[in-house]
Amino acid sequence: MTEILVYTKDYCGYSARAKRLLEAKGVAFTEVDVTHDELGEAEMNERSGRTTVPQVFIGERHIGGFDDLAALDAAGGLDPLIEDVERAPLPIAV
Repeated sequence: MTEILVYTKDYCGYSARAKRLLEAKGVAFTEVDVTHDELGEAEMNERSGRTTVPQVFIGERHIGGFDDLAALDAAGGLDPLIEDVERAPLPIAV
């Protein structure tokens, strides 16, 4: 099963937008908040070659930041990449 990993910072609007896009797709993802995590941020920088957040990975594929993720979705390329990603649980209505 393919996994989605999103490196974020808690004050970053683009991080929030990337998470909302993935949530709208109904897929589960792992968030790594590097706001106060120098080692996590160094790992993100090394892995992505970039120093900004968010950085999105689907499996081992580096997608990039929010703009890259949104462009991939607009071009129809995101859905095929997330076909075998675990679906996020639906909220329970009360």
